Amino acid sequence: MNFEKKLPIIEKTKIWLSISLILIAVAVGSILIRGLNYGIDFVGGTIITIDLHQTFDTKDIKSITDAYDKSADITYSGNQKHEVVISTKESLSNSQQKKLFASFKKKYNLKNKDLVSVDNITASVGAETTRNTIIASIVAVVLMLVYVTIRFEFYFGLSAVLALVHDIVIVIGVYALFQIQVNSPFIAAILTILGYSINDTIVVFDRIRENEGLIGMSNEQELTHLVDVSVTQTMRRSINTVATTLVAIIALYIFAVDAIRDFALPLIVGIACGCYSSIFVASPLWVIFQKKSSKSKFNAKIQRNSRRGQRNRRKAEKIEV
Repeated sequence: MNFEKKLPIIEKTKIWLSISLILIAVAVGSILIRGLNYGIDFVGGTIITIDLHQTFDTKDIKSITDAYDKSADITYSGNQKHEVVISTKESLSNSQQKKLFASFKKKYNLKNKDLVSVDNITASVGAETTRNTIIASIVAVVLMLVYVTIRFEFYFGLSAVLALVHDIVIVIGVYALFQIQVNSPFIAAILTILGYSINDTIVVFDRIRENEGLIGMSNEQELTHLVDVSVTQTMRRSINTVATTLVAIIALYIFAVDAIRDFALPLIVGIACGCYSSIFVASPLWVIFQKKSSKSKFNAKIQRNSRRGQRNRRKAEKIEV
């Protein structure tokens, strides 16, 4: 195994963390200034599905729905794309629903049976969805911290969790910046990113632990060398894996419908951030914790070596006497 070939990852920690801080600042700024565009899954509303028996232009549908909700989301369903799905953040009353369908009946010459379904989602259901999303994310992160701590050590787990928070904040910032509607696909995207990012990070950490017995980390030079070599050895694997995944998701984003694009775009950003954080955030953070914490493995080894050196010096002094 070649331990000489390495990239100067740890030496440029300030650069990597500065990039991350800038991205996080932009993300947080977008969230605070623009806010999140919550969909009806979170704030409640009405979903109406109508069979038009023909393909349609979103502009024509908007000319009718704008009278009830200008921010209404228009999609289609069915194999022939003849069914229009209207999602409004406004909870439409029965009379409003009838007037809305009457407008479609007149414009597209429909019958009563062409009103496929009407679903009302209350704000309480949206609040429950929000609560469940937060709980699911927190539970996932805590369980990952516990697993990585048991599998490796606490500072590996802490570094991995901070890298995950880095990824999630940036993805939420993308939702805010581009005003992507936050609906059920948001939950799927967040949990997918959490799983994908932690997988990349564990691969890097596993190589660090494997090389630790061969390189050691009895001083800062060895610690830096250990992480640089380990990250270099896993970088090609991480980049190739992410690249092949992104090709599939980008194709999905280009050719899929709007609802799928709202899921694919944050996923593209999240997976790319996950690759970056696994290489340039998690590992440098682990080195920082090893150097700063008195209870870390690194400082424990230095203390043991110091005590061993003191004992050897005392033995040498006794022999000279």
